[in-house]
Amino acid sequence: MKGPLFFAKILLFGEYGIIKDSKGLSIPYNFYRGALKLPNKPSKKTEASHQKLLAFADYLKTLEADLVQFDWEKLDQDLAAKMYFDSSIPQGYGVGSSGALVAAIYDQYALCKITVLENLTKDKLNYLKKVFSAMESFFHGKSSGLDPLNSYLSLPILINSQEHIETTGIPSQHSAGRGAVFLIDSGSSGETAPMVSLFMESMKQEAFRNMMRDQFIKYSDACVEDFLQGNLNSLFKNIKSLSSLVLKNFEPMIPNRFHHLWQKGLESNDYYLKLCGSGGGGFILGFTEDIEKARKALKEYPLEVVYHF
Repeated sequence: MKGPLFFAKILLFGEYGIIKDSKGLSIPYNFYRGALKLPNKPSKKTEASHQKLLAFADYLKTLEADLVQFDWEKLDQDLAAKMYFDSSIPQGYGVGSSGALVAAIYDQYALCKITVLENLTKDKLNYLKKVFSAMESFFHGKSSGLDPLNSYLSLPILINSQEHIETTGIPSQHSAGRGAVFLIDSGSSGETAPMVSLFMESMKQEAFRNMMRDQFIKYSDACVEDFLQGNLNSLFKNIKSLSSLVLKNFEPMIPNRFHHLWQKGLESNDYYLKLCGSGGGGFILGFTEDIEKARKALKEYPLEVVYHF
């Protein structure tokens, strides 16, 4: 192994809302991870990743030098040795596959980098977010920089607004707890850019803008507060409202065969579903007060538990 491991991330709350300055809460998820490596024996997989790294390095050379500088000699040397990113993080699944790669490159090759051991002031966090936003834009056209930030720091991040982010603590997990946050695999990957374009198109409609301002952001912000404070009764009420709102207003972002399951959860209260990232495919995020009930209700889909209440 060449470089340290960088983990996936899960945006528990704030999908789409953070574009419009709602709160958000993002946590590292160490079940999936990636690291930069030099191949023992090149293969199709390592070569495809290597080619992507070459293109990424070319892009990084176009970034403003006063924003971030890299050790090009070291990077070019490692690329000449066919370096690749060895990752188990599924691509297009909303869990930060490109974010982990960006974090790994910054960690290994950025000059004058901010390290996780420093006192992470608001200015330092905003600077890192700006650097990561510029770097990750290679993959998505436009990036908030939050995914790489989460992967780099490996700490939960509270987004108060686009300009105000901070690291935070989350309540300890209860491994024997019945409540859980879980992931469902939709069976297909999704692309961020088209989904965000759809959202921006919807924002041109007054009714949609009003819904975002008066309902979506209100429920999403309340979920963040409830989760951080451990107010589970209030949390599940607000998640149900949020899940219902997403089903009604974000239909194109929900894979077709999940519309029925989404509705079934709202009617039975066995679980509530929400988007994991931009949607369109990838993972779907679920919340339940009773994981065994959720497993029975969703028996066709293996659930991957992320967090126990």
